[in-house]
Amino acid sequence: MKTFGEYIRRVREERDLPLRKVAAALDIDTSILSKIERNDRVATKEMIPILAEILGRPEKEIEIEFIKSVIESNLGNLKYLKDGLKKTLKTL
Repeated sequence: MKTFGEYIRRVREERDLPLRKVAAALDIDTSILSKIERNDRVATKEMIPILAEILGRPEKEIEIEFIKSVIESNLGNLKYLKDGLKKTLKTL
């Protein structure tokens, strides 16, 4: 399972963006961004549009990775996860 933090780090490194530049765009300390990339802290949904801009990726892609990571980390071991997601999608 690839986490959202690992995704951010991979894209940031592909674009040769320093940790400090991305952290500054997010208005957080570099140590906090480092913890997010290491999965010691959780990114917030408010970070999505900023990350999309600074990482040069579509906001939709960033948001999908965020949603996937949140679901997998919080609910990934539930026996009926797929059924629950299918039912949820029908109600959205």
